[in-house]
Amino acid sequence: MKKLLVVVDMQNDFVDGALANENAKAIVPAMKEFIGAWKDDVVFTRDTHTEEYMETLEGRKLPVTHCVKGTEGHEVIPELKPFADRIIANGGRAYIDKPVFGAEELGLFVRENGYDDVTLIGVCTGICVISNAVIIRAFNPETDVNVVADLCACLTPETHQTAIDAMKTFQVNII
Repeated sequence: MKKLLVVVDMQNDFVDGALANENAKAIVPAMKEFIGAWKDDVVFTRDTHTEEYMETLEGRKLPVTHCVKGTEGHEVIPELKPFADRIIANGGRAYIDKPVFGAEELGLFVRENGYDDVTLIGVCTGICVISNAVIIRAFNPETDVNVVADLCACLTPETHQTAIDAMKTFQVNII
């Protein structure tokens, strides 16, 4: 079985920056331990915007400039960046940059690399984690999709739980 761990949007702007969230900060130590113990492939998604973010539909609906490519806010948090650096050093692909919540490119990456089992962790459960779980499921209907609930965070515990419950309805395994 070929497995992939997807670390969703663990970027400075979501943990300590423009859209900082205490729930995201709280999962970092356990997430670091989990990724360190993971024996299979890993890829990080990064929410990726341009300086024109405020002119986009998302920017008009969420008027907080964040994760602008080339800024500190766009970078993976320091606690997890060594894992991405190690992937790159070993000749692998560490990042999938995405201009919106979910990445069609991630669904294709899973298909093209023949992953049978994909596990997601990260932020925000009710926006980017759920979007990418749906995309992986849609592009790869025979791939097991898993979400580690305790290694995901959302704006509130209630929105986190709502997303977890929703993912169960489309056959995502909640761990």
